[in-house]
Amino acid sequence: MQLFGLPGNEVPSGLEVGEFETGDGVKLRYAVSSGPSGRRGTVCIFQGRAEFIERYFETINDLHARRYAVAILDWRGQGGSERILKDRQRGHISSFKKYDRDFNDFMHHVVLPDCPPPYKALAHSTGAQILLRSIHKHTWFDKVVLSSPFVGLADHFLPHVVIRSVAALATVCGLGWIYAPGPGHRILNAADFPGNHLTSDIGRFSRDARTLEHAPELGLGGPTLGWLNATINSIASLSALKRVEKLRTPVLFVCAGADKMVSTSAALALAERVPGIAAVKIDHARHELLNERDEFREQFWAAFDSFMEDSAVVD
Repeated sequence: MQLFGLPGNEVPSGLEVGEFETGDGVKLRYAVSSGPSGRRGTVCIFQGRAEFIERYFETINDLHARRYAVAILDWRGQGGSERILKDRQRGHISSFKKYDRDFNDFMHHVVLPDCPPPYKALAHSTGAQILLRSIHKHTWFDKVVLSSPFVGLADHFLPHVVIRSVAALATVCGLGWIYAPGPGHRILNAADFPGNHLTSDIGRFSRDARTLEHAPELGLGGPTLGWLNATINSIASLSALKRVEKLRTPVLFVCAGADKMVSTSAALALAERVPGIAAVKIDHARHELLNERDEFREQFWAAFDSFMEDSAVVD
């Protein structure tokens, strides 16, 4: 078990990698750092689909500069964690309850016993959706910041009802392993920068592509129809949040104004309906706010810092 650092994307100081096994026998890679002295607790990072810990080295350094310790994991089926299918490139899950288990086991096996409180969470896209599924059930986190939360499908050339029907039918027929329309086996590649929907920053895009050239085992292709079906069902389950009188944990949505991967309008609408969720939108930014150009990242961190500003410092 290791972390893959490269010139320009070195392993952050004090970051240590490990592995634990979930209750259903899946091995997950994680990393933790104790953080600098005068710490402010631990920020738990929950990544999006197809991501890996190395993509967050810059973000971890940003959090260290803010005197936070960090804990991060690779979800099952991606990064350095155990894959779901024999074909390692297929991004697959049968139900988001599997991710719920990853989340809960990570907290119980790694964060609660080994990381300094108080706890905050920073989650991106699919990771944000996973966190929202259980945030009203737990009080582990003082505050939660969600980047480009995946709470609704982005606009597509096919109507959403067609996408839902095809994904559900394929899953019922035992064809959930088939790729959904999209990149298929192709993983992130520097040549794909023109026209990409993730970031307008070529340096950060190329940095992640170099990591996958060096450690291709971290890469993941497109999602399967089964993954898409599980995602759609999970999004539907978030309707339970509308019945919550008020979330016990304050939440901030930071949405990308030019997001073509998930629905920004759905996230802003959810924030309006659920007491306890605040939202800001960064105009012109693409989906991966933490991998965007400095002008957009600075806006993200300004929102993050303002939201966290009353957090206590632990000497």
